[in-house]
Amino acid sequence: QVQLVESGGGLVQAGGSLRLSCAASGFTLDYYALGWFRQAPGKEEREWVSCIGSSGGSTRYADSVKGRFTISRDNAKNTWNLEMNSLKSEDTAVYYCAAQYGNMCRFGDAMDYWGKGTLVTVSS
Repeated sequence: QVQLVESGGGLVQAGGSLRLSCAASGFTLDYYALGWFRQAPGKEEREWVSCIGSSGGSTRYADSVKGRFTISRDNAKNTWNLEMNSLKSEDTAVYYCAAQYGNMCRFGDAMDYWGKGTLVTVSS
């Protein structure tokens, strides 16, 4: 059974840092692009944040987080992370990890697996 479990969310002051982790079970990450999404309070849409390709050599970031967030993966541990620095109040959201079979995230297509989310609250 496939399962993705996020951890590392919490309350942090603006300007602070958090590190989110996603632990996968039930499949191996080798052939999957891995991503992070978020859904802000009161918003219906889930926003793409970052993606890392299956080889780990390619990364993409939403403009809103570029230069502040860093995505990484550890296939041996079946995990991937999102290092978040210089956090802003507008980063407050539930963050979801997700996986998609292929070299890089194709956001026009549905992700194959989703976690249940972890809440990040940034106080100003």
